[in-house]
Amino acid sequence: MTAFKSEFLHTLNERGFIHQCSDPQGLDKLFSTETVTAYTGYDCTAPSVHVGNLVSMMMLHWLQKTGHRPIALMGGGTTMVGDPSGRDETRQLLTAEKIQSNKESIREIFANLLDFGDGPNDAVQADNADWLLDLKYIDFLRDVGSKFSVNQMLARDSVKLRLEREQPLSFIEFNYMILQAYDYTRLNKVYGCRLQMGGSDQWGNIVSGIDLCRRMNNTETFALTTPLITKSDGSKMGKSVDGAVWLRADMYSPYDYWQFWRNTGDADVIRFLKLYTTLPMDEVNRLAALEGNELNEAKKILATEATALIHGRAAADEAAETARKTFESGQAAAANLPTIEINRSDLEAGMGILNAFVTAGLAKSNGEARRNIKGGALKLNDKAITDDSLSLTMDAMNDDGVIKLSMGKKKHILLKLAD
Repeated sequence: MTAFKSEFLHTLNERGFIHQCSDPQGLDKLFSTETVTAYTGYDCTAPSVHVGNLVSMMMLHWLQKTGHRPIALMGGGTTMVGDPSGRDETRQLLTAEKIQSNKESIREIFANLLDFGDGPNDAVQADNADWLLDLKYIDFLRDVGSKFSVNQMLARDSVKLRLEREQPLSFIEFNYMILQAYDYTRLNKVYGCRLQMGGSDQWGNIVSGIDLCRRMNNTETFALTTPLITKSDGSKMGKSVDGAVWLRADMYSPYDYWQFWRNTGDADVIRFLKLYTTLPMDEVNRLAALEGNELNEAKKILATEATALIHGRAAADEAAETARKTFESGQAAAANLPTIEINRSDLEAGMGILNAFVTAGLAKSNGEARRNIKGGALKLNDKAITDDSLSLTMDAMNDDGVIKLSMGKKKHILLKLAD
């Protein structure tokens, strides 16, 4: 393990963030002697970033905490092209209006992890649409495109792997590498940015940016990537059984977010405490010594700390308390569980139990709900359901005025009457 002198690289190394670095000694020296500006980029393909983006966001967080200046670059321009890295198919091109809407939605999330302002290490939120959308194509090809070797571009993983798998790569996607490299030169020139960080799948693109900064700006810049984060079972980080784990509360509730981290496997909990919380390493090392059932306490701490970073301490404590009431105290319902509204007329007419679980999102189809009933996995107000022909009526409402549906021990939804 490399011994870094700078606080930033020491912190990243100690917590497991570093996978590749273009010049470890040179970058360590830079961080030891200067206030460094560094960036990561985020395309605006959805209204939210997700847990898969969180490692690079945490690097920006630690960058600022150790006295340096982070840039969160919004890809308002590159989203119009689509990043081919790590994909077998061409991304669906979004309209300019949709990209703008997504960009504004994503910007709000970063305020939870970074402090923005005009100070020397206050975070900056830039948008590559500001320079990419006004490029004159022929001029750009002459000034920037001429500095790229097609041979090298074909050798980069983002292009090479797609071609090796004989998957189509559109010409517009082929340009993505050049645009990302150009972003680096712009941020280097305007903000003095010396470091680009990202996932390991971005290595080729970042190195292309280093080369372009040298050619166009005559400056030395650096690359730093994180490892691909997977769970111990090999599955991709940031996915749940219901899809992506979004960082916006209106797309993935704080309670569900807490539960996502609470369900971390035993083999992953200490690694995730290092990456996804700001707990001091002394505390992480203390938790690392726990074994057996005691690891559940570490998982609850992980869930609460990770949720507090994104959704705030109050929401995290509320989620933890809701879970405690629901799973440990055996209460029939906790007011802060995810809730879905249904019409009174549905209950007065009798709502089929299979349809209720599909409506609640706990089953994808009546057939799946029926199979889960046979397997003993579904409960109504904490009592196992044995009859798949059961109909819910107003009598199913408990004393709290809700109906609690459960799948297994950890997934619960409350049904309440619409106002």
